[in-house]
Formats: sequence, C-alpha cells, structure tokens
Amino acid sequence: MEFKHEFLQRYSKLTDIDEFIKICHIPLRKSLRVNTLKTSIDEVKKRFDLTQVPWCKEGFFIKGYAIGNTKEHFLGYIYIQEAASMIPPIVLEPKKHEVILDMCSSPGSKTTQIAAMMENKGIIVANENSYQRIKPLEMNLERLGIFNTVITLMNGSWFKQGFDKILVDAPCSGMGAIRKSPSTPLMWNPNFIKKLSRTQKRLLETAFNCLKEKGTLVYSTCTLEPEENEEVVDYILEKYPNAKLEKINLKIKKSEPVLKFNNKEYHKEIENCLRIFPQDNDTEGFFVAKITKRI
Repeated sequence: MEFKHEFLQRYSKLTDIDEFIKICHIPLRKSLRVNTLKTSIDEVKKRFDLTQVPWCKEGFFIKGYAIGNTKEHFLGYIYIQEAASMIPPIVLEPKKHEVILDMCSSPGSKTTQIAAMMENKGIIVANENSYQRIKPLEMNLERLGIFNTVITLMNGSWFKQGFDKILVDAPCSGMGAIRKSPSTPLMWNPNFIKKLSRTQKRLLETAFNCLKEKGTLVYSTCTLEPEENEEVVDYILEKYPNAKLEKINLKIKKSEPVLKFNNKEYHKEIENCLRIFPQDNDTEGFFVAKITKRI
C-alpha cells in the first residue's frame, strides 16, 4: 500500500501516523448485523461463532466464514455490515411512529438497520440519485423483508417536505475505508475533497431545512478529512442559530474531533462530534454528528 507524501504530512497532524499506517495494512475484520425482522440474535448465535460489537446489540464480528455464501445471508437473516457503519442509525434513534428520510441510502446498510429498529413500522423514505444504485437497495430491502420503505430517485438537495428524523450518510472520499480499498490513498486529492465538501454542505443544509422542529439529523461519513466532516457541521452551526450539536454517548473508543484546521477554527460545539480512526477500535474510520433543530 502506497501513500502520497502530502497525504502523510496532512494525516500526521490529525493522528498518530505510525499507528494509522500500521492498521491500514491489516485486513478489516468481518462483521455482520442480525436482521431481527426475520430471526433472533440467539438463533444466529447458535449458527456462528460470534463476538459482540460493543456499540450495537445486533452487531457481531465473525471469523472464518464466507458470510455472503451462507443460507442465512441468502434468506435475509443477517446483513454483512462494517461495525462502524452500524453507528449512525443507533445515534439517530428511530421510533416506530416516525417519518424518516435516509437521503443517500444505497446499498441499504443503514436503511435496513433503521427499518429493523422501527420493527417495520412508520415510514422510511430511502433516496438515491443514481438508478444503478437503486438496484442493490431494492434487492437488500426485499431480501431482509422490509416493507415500511418508499424508494425515491432524485438529487438529495431537492427535498422540501418535513421529516421527524433524517440520516445523511454523505458521499465522501472514503479515507476511513482504506483497509478494504487499498488504492484509496493514491486517489487522495485535496481539490476533490474541497469539491465534495461543497456537495456535503448542500446536502446537510437541505436536510436541516427539511427537519421538523425538535427533529434529529445525523450526518455521517467514512472519511477522516476535516473539510468533509467538522467543517461541514461547522457550516450548519454558524448559519443556523437553531441548530444544536448533541453529544454522542456510545461504548466506543474515539479520537478528539478537529477543532482547528488550515488556520480555520470551528464552532465550539464541534467537540460533541464522534471521530473514529481505524486504530481506535480495529474498524473502518468513521465520523458521526447528531444535530437537533431547536424551536
């Protein structure tokens, strides 16, 4: 695995670069989530040798299986999902009676998790802006037996109606997912990151404007770039006085959020964001922010 010199210089300011490089060369642990709409956690435990994911009661690490070839996967009893990816729905805390928007939903990891948490009740609007990405989303919803979901095909920034809760798992540079995509560091480009940041700000702003009063908005990415994470959240906090960044309390090891980057200081509430480097919990790197809309 190769890293650009500029990349290493940048990340040396964000984390312990030696630990980061070391973990990036270690294959990512396999993990799955039990689909409680079709089976129970106890039943799946009888079939596989599992180790609990500390922050998700339905989530487990697993060794030695080609999970995608099992009948349990085929029947929708389990969903192959990276352990850190299970965090955003947990932070969102969906309820059975709510109308929820998953703005960037394919392939459906978090959509199906939210549906299970809602026990197939309420309404989930699962949106994507690409027809090709709709296909795996439809397949996963069908395989897992989910029917409280409406699929939409549109640009996420076009939404206008109100929702109780919204998840924006934004398109990103994927710098937290290097362990499963070793070529990612070579594609690192600061200009592309700035472009992504503008798109992310637009999506998050649309989501906040679509949020009902007292509603909850979760923003997440699988990147480690401050411009795609803390800066995007900072943009909303500075522009909307009624946006409040909530503290995330999970049983998880985390790194300090970035409060200053490229001579720009971020809003003081940014310290409530959840920033996870791969070496923190032996997972992907992830970023999660929980925003509520005050009256």
